[in-house]
Amino acid sequence: MLDTALLWDWASFAMRWFHIITVIAWIGSSFYFIALDLGLRKAPDLPPGAAGEEWQVHGGGFYHIQKYLVAPARLPEHLIWFKWESYATWLSGAAMLMLVYWYRADLFLIDPLKLDLAPWQAMAISAGSLTIGWLIYDAACKSKLGHYPAAFMGVLLAALAAMAWGYAQVFTDRAAFLHLGAYTATIMTANVFLVIIPNQKIVVADLKAGRTPDPEFGRIAKLRSMHNNYLTLPVIFFMLSNHYPLSFAGPWNWVIATLVFLMGITIRHWFNTRHAGKGSPYWTIPVTLLLFAACVWLSTLRETPVEEETALTPMGQHFAAAEGFEDVADLVSAHCAMCHMPEPAWAGFASAPRGLVLDTPAAIANQAEQVYIFAGLTDAMPPGSANFMEPEDRAAIRDWFRAAQAGRLAQN
Repeated sequence: MLDTALLWDWASFAMRWFHIITVIAWIGSSFYFIALDLGLRKAPDLPPGAAGEEWQVHGGGFYHIQKYLVAPARLPEHLIWFKWESYATWLSGAAMLMLVYWYRADLFLIDPLKLDLAPWQAMAISAGSLTIGWLIYDAACKSKLGHYPAAFMGVLLAALAAMAWGYAQVFTDRAAFLHLGAYTATIMTANVFLVIIPNQKIVVADLKAGRTPDPEFGRIAKLRSMHNNYLTLPVIFFMLSNHYPLSFAGPWNWVIATLVFLMGITIRHWFNTRHAGKGSPYWTIPVTLLLFAACVWLSTLRETPVEEETALTPMGQHFAAAEGFEDVADLVSAHCAMCHMPEPAWAGFASAPRGLVLDTPAAIANQAEQVYIFAGLTDAMPPGSANFMEPEDRAAIRDWFRAAQAGRLAQN
């Protein structure tokens, strides 16, 4: 029998791995070129049109790099374009979004206690918010505000805070943080695809036609590139956040997200200033630490829990009705619930690992695939010295899940 849960988990893992590879490639080249641009030095023997040069040593060799503000007098035959790293990162991230949050919208995307949406409605909001977000950002860049970088960054921060709040009102907490990262990454990739690369192609076309390129195209491309530079670190934070519920699973998660964007600015300001040879802005270190401390403090502010019966999702109803569920629910309650509850009883956990709460039969049925993969198909959970689950217990979990899955396939 085809084990769709196993295939889904491996597909998610493979896509996540590919996404991380492309992220490393994009961010690595982005950080390198920002550092290179800021570190350029004037020299008396620079060719006409060159803004500066940099000598670097790496891998046993020396590199001599020169930058032209507009373009060289003669365009070289071999010209490398740094664009596919960005495109592959966004495409693999979009695939992850569809594979995890759209495919299992009932479990990972929709929170009925916030907004009771049909899967297609949640997916429409997900896709639409990314598109609309870019259109608003692009219009702001093209307005007069785009000529005032500091003011623009302030407005952008306010817009990101508003998006963080909005996502937190619509989706599950985990999905809200993921979408905020996707929203930011969409802006960054669209900057490359719709502005930076097209502007560079216009410059190349002018050179080939013997025309003098307009330096405005370079100014706009550099401004968008700098925006990307300051947004990069928050995107990485949101990518990692789904492993740490304290960051996203709380009433003040949207404020934590806003502070993360501020930390991205202070951290990048430190590196950008040093790369530009303008000294070390030590003030950014205590400010960043204070912002992080504020995130930690906000994660401790919890609302008084309200006793509510967990609602069964349509998928959860199917697994709850399957033969053997009562035995599995007893096993999970006995072996897993001490950690996987809103306020874990196991010492050392401030919140349920992975944000996975298994404190009621309905919650267990809703998270059937997670229970099957982590406690039935593998020995991942319970971990270490907390593992008192016998092989026959895990076999019971596998038998229940596979029987339910076979029944569902037969119905379809």
